[in-house]
Amino acid sequence: MSAQEVVFGALLREMRLEKSLTIEALADASGVSVRGIGDLERGRRAAPQRRTVAALADGLGLDDTERERLLAAARAGRTAGYSPVGVRSFPRGVDDFVGRADELAELEKLAGPPADDDTEPDTAAANAQPVVVAVHGAPGTGKTTFALRAARRLADRFPDGQLMVDLRGTDRTPPAASELMVRVLKAFGVPDRDLAKSGPQSHPALYRQVLADRRCLLVLDDARDEAQVRPLLPGSGRALVLVTSRRMLTGLDDVHRLPLGRLDAAESAAFLASLVGEDRAAAEPDALHEVARLCEYLPLALRVAGNWLATRTGWSVRRLADRLAREERRLDALSAGDVRVASAFDLSYRQLTPAAARMFRRLSLIPGPDTGAACAAHLTGQDLHDAEDTLEELVEAGLLGATGDRYRLHDLLCLYGRTRLAAEDDAEDVERSRRSMFRWLLQTAVVAGRWYEPDHGAPPPTWQGTVDLSSADKAREWLQAEAPNWLAALHAAAADGDHATVVEVAESLHWFSDQWIFWGHWPEIFETAVRSAAALGDPLLEATQLNYYAWAVLLCEGRPRDSLEYSALALAAARLAGDRVQQAWAHQYAGWAHHLLGESGPAFEHNTHATALFDAAGDLPGLLQALLGRAQDLEGDRRGEEAAEAYQQALARLDEAGDRVERHIAAVTRVNALAGLGRAYVRLGRWDEAVRHLRISVELCHADGNVALESRYLRSLGDALLGAGREAEAREAFTRCIALGPGADPRRVAEARSRLARLDTR
Repeated sequence: MSAQEVVFGALLREMRLEKSLTIEALADASGVSVRGIGDLERGRRAAPQRRTVAALADGLGLDDTERERLLAAARAGRTAGYSPVGVRSFPRGVDDFVGRADELAELEKLAGPPADDDTEPDTAAANAQPVVVAVHGAPGTGKTTFALRAARRLADRFPDGQLMVDLRGTDRTPPAASELMVRVLKAFGVPDRDLAKSGPQSHPALYRQVLADRRCLLVLDDARDEAQVRPLLPGSGRALVLVTSRRMLTGLDDVHRLPLGRLDAAESAAFLASLVGEDRAAAEPDALHEVARLCEYLPLALRVAGNWLATRTGWSVRRLADRLAREERRLDALSAGDVRVASAFDLSYRQLTPAAARMFRRLSLIPGPDTGAACAAHLTGQDLHDAEDTLEELVEAGLLGATGDRYRLHDLLCLYGRTRLAAEDDAEDVERSRRSMFRWLLQTAVVAGRWYEPDHGAPPPTWQGTVDLSSADKAREWLQAEAPNWLAALHAAAADGDHATVVEVAESLHWFSDQWIFWGHWPEIFETAVRSAAALGDPLLEATQLNYYAWAVLLCEGRPRDSLEYSALALAAARLAGDRVQQAWAHQYAGWAHHLLGESGPAFEHNTHATALFDAAGDLPGLLQALLGRAQDLEGDRRGEEAAEAYQQALARLDEAGDRVERHIAAVTRVNALAGLGRAYVRLGRWDEAVRHLRISVELCHADGNVALESRYLRSLGDALLGAGREAEAREAFTRCIALGPGADPRRVAEARSRLARLDTR
């Protein structure tokens, strides 16, 4: 303890004894705890703050001279360089901190209320437990900066000292826990002679005792792993310990975890503006937001980009945005002086095991934003369980994001992974890995898509897959989750001239496309398949893919007039092949297009041909669609009674077919027929029947997860409810339609939004 602390403690004891007061009596008179007064008199605590001294002076009944004498002793005890107990040792912080409001609020809550003074009630001090918070995140997310900002905000809650210790966890040989303990003990004023006297074996106990006796804030920055951190965590007392690490430190018990991610777009733009100047940022707001996006909202990358612009006043923000847009040079561009984003990634990468490093490099081959463990396994040749363990090692290291069972290598890390891949891996081996992944993606897409195809369903018993496709729902989940990846594989197969595979994949996904109509990529898939079918020189394959493309242009893109060109080509190719089923589908899509164009004559003609051809070919799913098309034509021709009867006939034919129609095809057919019947009743003014059938259709869509059709029929239901005078229910239907999100029919969503707006102006 310092001489000044002894002076204050001795003076306080002297004054108490002069007043003939026990410690208990002074505690009652001043409001300062018995333990607190005892610690002050023995010099075990730093000299108190002015308000505590004033309370003690009042309790002692001191006159002005004596009061000033006690205050002077307290001030001397708090003087820098003489009070190691009240140490505040932080490196220089930053003033342009942006965001992290929720995380800072969480830390303030964990830290507890500000201390009124630096003494504690006996019971609180005896039972207190330190609060440990593990702040973790990917390289460059600003963990140290965040810890510094938090420590400065919370400093007044920890009057016995605030200390930051650099654990240097990314060094090749970080300091041992014993060395770090001694550093902390010295900072808190333990003399060298006491350290030498106690010996290294007693340092851990001394360390715990010193921290237990102080209400202090300890920042353990850049922890390597749990083993380095555990000995440095106090076991009792009122300390708050912030541990920052690139790793998640999953092995630590009884800690609060605070993950740091990237900033949001607005915060990132504000951060850049604070670095380059508000005027410059306001002059080029679009370019500023583009720089933020290309930095992937990563604080370190944003700071580098901002500092680059701040030191190059002749550069426009657009010039930097264009430079960063060059993907192959982006990491090189993100450097300012001796600060490089790639260097931050290097520090984490070099600590990986060989298997994890290889997985990290291979993940840069993933074409989509994320992937599952099975796909990653095909990149490295590992079995599924080993691949999962390796992926989780990357998650633990902060180099890979995880949401559920999906893994994401963020863009800048992906670029870094590609640089390591080019530097460390054999090009031929990399290409074999890529082809293995693409081959598996397409094979699995075929098996998953066939769940929805007539005469297929579940995978054959001989299929040995690494993903669970045991139900149609699981198949749909996989197809949607891995869609960007198998779509890239499909384009790669087309580029390689593997036309048979392209056609097979498109064929297997035909009926599945009804489950995900407005995904946005069916036109390009079926257009690609049309070209592959033409390259194969098979008119039947070409007719089939032309029909699929006509459907995609008609429904997915909402261009019925343009679709007629492709249904006509499909009809010609089907006639050349002598195939009645594809002729029927060509008539079906042509009739549908004419119906949407309000051309009832051609629509009836094509639907009549389609019905006859499907019936002759014994194609029950196709025949049901033709019957729905005929009912639609009657509905469009304002022949409500006949349309209602036609929809009922289609439903009866569907019920009669039973399990001869694939369940998923039957489900789509049923919801379309029920919705059509509801619309027919709307034309007839039979509102209750219309609402009932449309509501059943909507709920069947919802239960089946078909968002596209649900959005279409929610809008129709809302219209029927309005016609029935049930405005509150109509509002609910339109609101549900708007809230469906991705996968909904954008035109129906826009219509629902417009109807709600009109209702609001009533």
